[in-house]
Amino acid sequence: MPTTFITPDQDGIVCEIEVSAPADRVFQALTTGAELMRWFNSPECPVKFWEMDPRLGGRYRYATGKGTVVVNNVSEFQCRGEIVEFDPPRVLAYTWFGNWHEDPTRRTVVRWELTPKSGGTHVKVTHSGLAHLPVSRKDYAGGWPGVVEMLKKFVEK
Repeated sequence: MPTTFITPDQDGIVCEIEVSAPADRVFQALTTGAELMRWFNSPECPVKFWEMDPRLGGRYRYATGKGTVVVNNVSEFQCRGEIVEFDPPRVLAYTWFGNWHEDPTRRTVVRWELTPKSGGTHVKVTHSGLAHLPVSRKDYAGGWPGVVEMLKKFVEK
């Protein structure tokens, strides 16, 4: 079960989970478009495509079809960004611009840290830049735990 908290400055969401898979397997799931399509997806928010160019300076983007999830009156989500930190299989960080944010032009950053542990990997995701996006911050506080659970189920298969 993941642990999740909002940072004291209200700028970030931190979500952590232990997975029974090696860090290189987890990193592959985070950086391969075809794999992201399989696990970073749900019937409530069906993904139409996931594109990922896994390298420093590479870009990614994804979009969903209309589902049952609605945030800021948006039900078809689009997200894009650039990889700003790439240290396989330890760290992946990218900018995150979502069309459902209160200000879709405001830069946020998602940073994945993978730490090998006996029998698996400690996964920590931090989504920062949310101080001025209170609706999005609340949404992510509820959303990232589900995302890391989906990742865990996928890499442990």
